[in-house]
Amino acid sequence: MNKLKKIIAAALSLSMIFCIAGCERYYFTPMGNNSSNSENDSDSYNNSINSNGVDSSDNSGNNNDTSVDEMTVFEMVEDMKIGWNLGNTFDASDCTWLTDEMQYESAWNGEMTRQEHIKKLKDSGFNAVRIPVSWHNHVDGSYKISEPWLNRVEEVVKWCLESGMYVILNIHHDNSTQFMYPNKQYLEQSKKYVTTIWKQLSEKFKDYSHKLIFESMNEPRLIGHNNEWWIDPNNADCKEAISCINEINQAFVDTVRASGGNNKSRYLMCPGYDASPDGALNDGYVLPTDPVSENKSRIIVTVHAYLPYDFALNEWGTNSWSASNKNDADGVTVFMDNLYNKFISKGTAVIIDEFGARDKNGNLNVRTEFAAFYVKSARERGMTCFWWDNNFFGTGGEAFGLLDRASNTWKFESIVKALVENS
Repeated sequence: MNKLKKIIAAALSLSMIFCIAGCERYYFTPMGNNSSNSENDSDSYNNSINSNGVDSSDNSGNNNDTSVDEMTVFEMVEDMKIGWNLGNTFDASDCTWLTDEMQYESAWNGEMTRQEHIKKLKDSGFNAVRIPVSWHNHVDGSYKISEPWLNRVEEVVKWCLESGMYVILNIHHDNSTQFMYPNKQYLEQSKKYVTTIWKQLSEKFKDYSHKLIFESMNEPRLIGHNNEWWIDPNNADCKEAISCINEINQAFVDTVRASGGNNKSRYLMCPGYDASPDGALNDGYVLPTDPVSENKSRIIVTVHAYLPYDFALNEWGTNSWSASNKNDADGVTVFMDNLYNKFISKGTAVIIDEFGARDKNGNLNVRTEFAAFYVKSARERGMTCFWWDNNFFGTGGEAFGLLDRASNTWKFESIVKALVENS
């Protein structure tokens, strides 16, 4: 989550706020310093997690997985099953105390990514990994990406693809007036930055499997604006920002398609304002046009939804939630129904590639029930979900962690089991 969220959250505990999104935050945790005591699962999800084995259909990041290319978009989304975010890792940004750019990977979570982490995910039943990446800390004045940084990202992408999982790769914390900022004043600069980055990534990965998916950008918004995290449909700045995001998304699609190779038909994901449900549901959001006429529904709407907000995200909100409570359940199903009606029912896929519920005073059983209901509800409407995991555990922070990366063990197996079994 953005560092300003804690301040914003205090002012927004008013009602159901559909536009709060994104859970990346700076948390440095020295290696081995995370809490070592997992909570005991005392509910119906207390069994050990079964291994799903390895999908042999795509054993190389450089091989064209024709089985995926031949799927419909909804078959592909269903095949993803359940996803996991490599959060607070390659997306770490503005770590000015570091002398080596490669240290960014562990700066916010205390751990370097290991291949055994990826194996653990696959063996536990996850079938997709989102790899958020902040590039602006690793480019020169011409936006050329550092070769060591790009190669390291590629290495982790390969690990995921070689395990048989899908991968989402994006531009993450590059939302600023120096790089990408969605208003008219910075629109041309923003398009230049986004297209320059995606030209390089498209060239690097153009022959990779169709299990690699590109996401244009993360939570584009007016940072520092009164409407940074929610849309006022009558606000001129919001309308302008929505229009600019449409243009940036279109520039992204055009850039990727022009690079050739598998990128001509690769699945692409495009968010609306702040990647919230309302960012996609508002009348101003326009899905990019695919310049390759043969492509059918290859552009996917991406949404982040930590909802209901007071339970899932608000630090000062409630630690209770129940699927049997209509208001609680509606906090999950109403926005999903709206996304289904606007997009899925009309042939456009939707992926919720960030969601979760933070640990609040050990409310494990409630979080487990929530995870099961959320994923099941999304699956019933044709959507796949990705849990936000920032490797943070404990209280007083955005404790979304599931996988303790130091020990490569699940802290909350009941949540993992609920995610997998309901996907």
